[in-house]
Amino acid sequence: MFYLYHIPNKKIGVTRDLNKRVTEQQGYSSDEYEVLDQSEDIDYISEREIELQKSYGYKVDRQKYNQLIKLNKKMEVNVTEQTTTFPVPLNKLKGNLLDNLGMSWQTDLGEFRLTIETVYWILANAKMSMYNSGRCYIYNKAYYEAFIREEAYESSSDSIFDLIRKWAYDRGIYDKGDSNTQYIKLMEEAGELAQGLLKRNDVEIYDAIGDMIVVLTNLAHMEGVKIEDCIQDAYDEIADRKGKMINGTFVKETL
Repeated sequence: MFYLYHIPNKKIGVTRDLNKRVTEQQGYSSDEYEVLDQSEDIDYISEREIELQKSYGYKVDRQKYNQLIKLNKKMEVNVTEQTTTFPVPLNKLKGNLLDNLGMSWQTDLGEFRLTIETVYWILANAKMSMYNSGRCYIYNKAYYEAFIREEAYESSSDSIFDLIRKWAYDRGIYDKGDSNTQYIKLMEEAGELAQGLLKRNDVEIYDAIGDMIVVLTNLAHMEGVKIEDCIQDAYDEIADRKGKMINGTFVKETL
């Protein structure tokens, strides 16, 4: 049986196992979603899903469920020297990865495997194919650095920036937001910081600085870079800089 489920203000989707797909994987209890329709006819339920996504005003899936279902449980990935490509669009990637937990494939840099940790990393780093919007990919070297090379894994697996990106992905910020809105959000948080400084309110200062870091992390991701790399580059530039303090500001030495 195929179930057409609705998470209010979030999405409409199809599954054969409501508990596994909606409760265990997506975190919604039975009172937080509703079943709109059900059928043993996959073609009917696939057409109905698209119809209801349109009528409820949700983003419409690029591929119908009956086209994607063949990929589940045995997802065929395409591996090249540089990339691993998944045969699904970005908006279907999470479900397909979670359906294939434990799956592994061989690359020139070693064996890649789908675990909870690697799934969320893939979701945060996958990019849509420029040749086919129904496909997306990751860079093999980046995965290697994050999970195979031991020292890189130890430093990145518990990174607060990774947790921020996971949080943003789960809430649709990367799917539905853009860099411009994040910049506006950054200016709003900067205004709150200014207000906290003027009032000497330590709580407001603390909260505003944290919020600005979150927004900058998301803005960097939307622009295709990692905030960690931006910070490292900035530090490398200032590490050996010489200068002096003038009126409370550090002024770099010029040649």
